[in-house]
Amino acid sequence: MNRAVSSLPTDIVADPLEGRHRRQKVVELALLAATLMAAFPALAIIGFILVKGGPAISAEFLLEMPVSGMTKGGILPAIVGTLWLVGVSLAFSVPVGVLAGMYLSEYAGEGRLARAVDLAIVNLAGVPSIVHALFGLGAFVLFLDFGTSILAAGLTLGVMTLPVIITSTKAALQAVPQNFRVACWNLGATRWQTIWHVVLPNALPGILTGVILQVSRAAGETAPVLFTGAAFYLPILPTSVYDQTMALSMHVFALVTQVPNVPEATKYGTALVLLGVVVLFNSSAIALRYYLRRNRKW
Repeated sequence: MNRAVSSLPTDIVADPLEGRHRRQKVVELALLAATLMAAFPALAIIGFILVKGGPAISAEFLLEMPVSGMTKGGILPAIVGTLWLVGVSLAFSVPVGVLAGMYLSEYAGEGRLARAVDLAIVNLAGVPSIVHALFGLGAFVLFLDFGTSILAAGLTLGVMTLPVIITSTKAALQAVPQNFRVACWNLGATRWQTIWHVVLPNALPGILTGVILQVSRAAGETAPVLFTGAAFYLPILPTSVYDQTMALSMHVFALVTQVPNVPEATKYGTALVLLGVVVLFNSSAIALRYYLRRNRKW
């Protein structure tokens, strides 16, 4: 049999191998085309906003108060207000989300309670932002009597982004090898000591992925802050979480739909600043995630 195969012409033996190479090349080209198609809309949007909004960016635009009904001046209150809102939402959602993910991964097991919580998280992730806005209005503004404030808006954003952090935390913890846990238990460590000193540090890069997504969504949402804490026009800086504030997402919406005679560059410049704030937050988290991954021991 081997002699018969070896006696075949070289081009006949090579044809199947060449066919596989051609098919592999076609698959690679198809995957590259799909990747470019997915990336093109995002790059096109960024380029369009840069071209349209770049001329408006200046020190005065970033550091001054809006004047003349927001048709002139800067957007400093909206920038500061967005930072406040993202900070409050992070302060709530990250501890609660990480602790919930810890429980589901390390303590809950596969019982009915765990399945019910997982189902609730999935459903919460699919709730439209306008429904979260109405929940925040009823729960934080009216029931808890926080009023329309940074606190109410930040908590609403935190509730809205909880599913992402819980899911990413659970997945990151479960990705840590089980041998790490077994080794710690054999050395006499408790379950909590094992989680806190071994499992959680090794899962931090994955947890930060969820935090990055949370920051992007919290900074860009309009409906939740519109109902709970964002002001249409408030040319002063907030001093506490009980103040109202302007927000970049709300400011873009107002300039485009509610305020006449606004220069086009101002509208796109505000959108560009919002994009820059999101990129700044994300870049910081990505840099921290890269540092943690580089220093991970497995």
